[in-house]
Amino acid sequence: MKIKFNLGLLLCTITLLVSSCTSKKETAVVKSSKPNIVLFVADDHGKDALGCYGNSVIQTPNLDRMASEGVRFNNAYCTSASCAASRSVILTGKFGHATGSYGHVHDYHHFSTYDNVKSLPVLLEAGGYETARIGKYHVAPESVYHFNTVLEADPRSTLEMADACVDVIKSEKPFFLYFCTDDPHRGHPFVSEPWNLPNTFGNKKEPYPGEIQMVYDPKDVVVPDFLPDTKESREEIAQYYQSISRIDQGFGRLMKHLKEAGKIDNTIVLYISDNGMAFPGAKTTVYEPGIQLPCIIKDPTKKGNKGGVNNAKISWVDLTPTILDMANVSYDAKEFHGKSFDAVIEQENPKGWDDVYASHTFHEITMYYPMKVAIEKNYKLIWNIAWQLDYPFASDLWASSTWQSVYRNKAKMYGNKTVEEYLRHAEFELFDLEKDPGEVHNLADKKEYQDILKHMKSKLKKFQLDTRDPWLIMWDHDNSLQGTGVDL
Repeated sequence: MKIKFNLGLLLCTITLLVSSCTSKKETAVVKSSKPNIVLFVADDHGKDALGCYGNSVIQTPNLDRMASEGVRFNNAYCTSASCAASRSVILTGKFGHATGSYGHVHDYHHFSTYDNVKSLPVLLEAGGYETARIGKYHVAPESVYHFNTVLEADPRSTLEMADACVDVIKSEKPFFLYFCTDDPHRGHPFVSEPWNLPNTFGNKKEPYPGEIQMVYDPKDVVVPDFLPDTKESREEIAQYYQSISRIDQGFGRLMKHLKEAGKIDNTIVLYISDNGMAFPGAKTTVYEPGIQLPCIIKDPTKKGNKGGVNNAKISWVDLTPTILDMANVSYDAKEFHGKSFDAVIEQENPKGWDDVYASHTFHEITMYYPMKVAIEKNYKLIWNIAWQLDYPFASDLWASSTWQSVYRNKAKMYGNKTVEEYLRHAEFELFDLEKDPGEVHNLADKKEYQDILKHMKSKLKKFQLDTRDPWLIMWDHDNSLQGTGVDL
């Protein structure tokens, strides 16, 4: 039996097979070429305690190296200086007042995000990413903030955390790693005996496995202007520094694992904190030490401004759309309150990035004190909605030896403010951050600033309306946003 060959048909078939194989191969290459993304979130780490932000005492060589290879942001803000509330914004791109994430999740606080919210890890998973988290979670419910993989390690031992991530780093799929330390949050117990002992900030007498303990002399630390320069304050800052140096060592270990896995040149790394240092006057406030935070981004795909700075005013509400852009995952920009800054990372002074907003309601559920903030260029307006109340303390900040030394000694001053000014805020606080970075001189009652005050109030109202903030009703009890509030 003779078999007849159709040469043209054979060549066509071979061509199609080769084309098919090539197409499949190309698809695989495109898929694997998506960048890996590491979002490293410290707990209560302010800009005050990093070498790359100007502190000459603290030892943070690994983070400083990242800043020299990436971009350091000078005007990065969280939206609420409270752990859970801030983290919900980081992972949703929406302000907490629009998602029900008003304050803490754990224990008796029970704040939780609405179940119809689509979070960053869920969107990245749908875009083909392996999603993994390790360390502090502090958001709810799990169905909203779902990660494929949950890694276990001591969240105070950043070195152990880094080692636990090796299998994820070696993943064949592009990965999103959400790496959240407990450091440098204050450590248990919060109440010391005697009262004037410094908090440990998670430090132990013996080092954590692999840790090279960096112990700081209290006389050498840098005391920020908003804190009292006392023995107690210096001792607590020294402990805070030690905890941050432990973060730095773990961060260095994580970068080492990325390099050894051959992933360092295809991994975007972001280093941020959820809010400012855990001292009265920073954490839980909307003053600059509480909400203006470190943000360092190393993106190997971007070559410009290496080791430079970016002066854009960005917010944690911008992180989700930015990371989705980095990951080449499509999304509807209208779904977020924030906007992507991915396109301007390499620019030092990008245009159109002059405004930022903050919205705080609770820390602990017993700390009701809603504050709204609008910042435009050098002007900052704070609206203290419950200004008639004494400013509330987080339980760990009240117990801190830093505060107790002022309280027990009946001191008149707390850093650059009087104790009275710290405890009792005006309804409106207007500051010129360029002339008054310490936010000491309230301009809201000054005749010559009334036009600026009116303008900033208008911006704040528009922000509240655009983000469906229930507290909009407190402007003369305007009920246009949500009706009368009466159950009909």
